[in-house]
Amino acid sequence: MDWPGKKPDPVSSRARELSSEITALEQQIQRLNRQLGHPSAPRLRSTALPHGATVNHPHPHSTSPTAEPIFEEVDQNRLKTKTESLTPPEHFNELGVRKYDFAGLLRRVKDNIYGPAASNPQLINYLAAGGVQGLRPLRKEKRVARNRFFAFVIFLLIIIVGTLAIIIRNH
Repeated sequence: MDWPGKKPDPVSSRARELSSEITALEQQIQRLNRQLGHPSAPRLRSTALPHGATVNHPHPHSTSPTAEPIFEEVDQNRLKTKTESLTPPEHFNELGVRKYDFAGLLRRVKDNIYGPAASNPQLINYLAAGGVQGLRPLRKEKRVARNRFFAFVIFLLIIIVGTLAIIIRNH
């Protein structure tokens, strides 16, 4: 029984309706599979090679085992060549401790200031120009943030000047 002030939750009721529909569809799929007998074996293609040959795998419920397992060729050299270090040995002293690298420090500071490169520059261009419907352009966002900062600084200066005026007047 619902309480007088409690409203019914439309999300949970819709979730219950959808789950009941899903179970009905699953039962219908099982019934149709039983009517057809054994469904055909799924056709899977190799993921190691982009356009590899399609291989017919037997259905998991079938009783006939395959004669031999199927193996795919994998290029092991391509996997093992990434072991070399990015820093040359000249960057380490005789004790194995890394020497001070001023250029590396500047590069790290620059990366921290500017942030990582955009993964989708076209999207960045759309956002900056306001090309995505419903989103304000980044220029407007920056202008609003800049105006808020200026208003906060002016407000802070007024408070500081007022406090100093009160302190000077009392002395």
